[in-house]
Amino acid sequence: MNLLQINLQDFDPDIAREFGGGASTMDFLGVPLFDAQSLWTTLIRFVFNILVCWVIIHFFYYKKANRKDYYFTFIMFAAVIFLIISLMENMKMNIAYALGLFAIFGMIRYRTETIKIREMTYLFVVMGLSIVNGMALSTSYIELLAVNLMVVLIIWMLDGTKLLKHTATKIILYDRIENTKHGKEEDLKTDLIERTGLDISKVEVGHIDYLRDVAFVKVYYKPIDGEVNTIDTITKLKDFDV
Repeated sequence: MNLLQINLQDFDPDIAREFGGGASTMDFLGVPLFDAQSLWTTLIRFVFNILVCWVIIHFFYYKKANRKDYYFTFIMFAAVIFLIISLMENMKMNIAYALGLFAIFGMIRYRTETIKIREMTYLFVVMGLSIVNGMALSTSYIELLAVNLMVVLIIWMLDGTKLLKHTATKIILYDRIENTKHGKEEDLKTDLIERTGLDISKVEVGHIDYLRDVAFVKVYYKPIDGEVNTIDTITKLKDFDV
């Protein structure tokens, strides 16, 4: 009988390992000491996830915001969440538990300052991609690459180009109270443009203090080179965070 014609399914893997026919795996208390395939899969996907998140953070978020604190936060979120989700998937944890963990992370609030909507959006993107890349172990690398590229493309279209023109806002304590009267909107706008040098498109008058002859006005203007000013809406010294 030709040995090559023997059906491999007739072999008992336990008998094969007993007679040296299978690759033995060293373990300690039932846990493998080394699993090359799992290790390489995790490393490749980890590097891929960090690379994609780094491209999004460095070339889209940081280019405008220039916030190193959020840069560090986003990268660490991407790394830690991927590893947690990846290990949970390797241990066959319930997907509901994984999504519950994601919800807990999503509700995190930093007590030092309120996170702006733009930072929250990028945080959600980083967390979402890390969860997808960590759990999609049965997805092909090409499909996973396509999913990540689609997210990057959407960010590039909406935040990295001039498809959506960004309008910045600034709160100003204005001293010429006579220009805040109804009917003098153009005088107020012209005076603010001349004094600030900004390309102001709209002005809103807020709180008016007739005792000190000052008023809070909010101006909408086109930012220079599309940059995002992170302290435009700060009016108190204690809120200033360098």
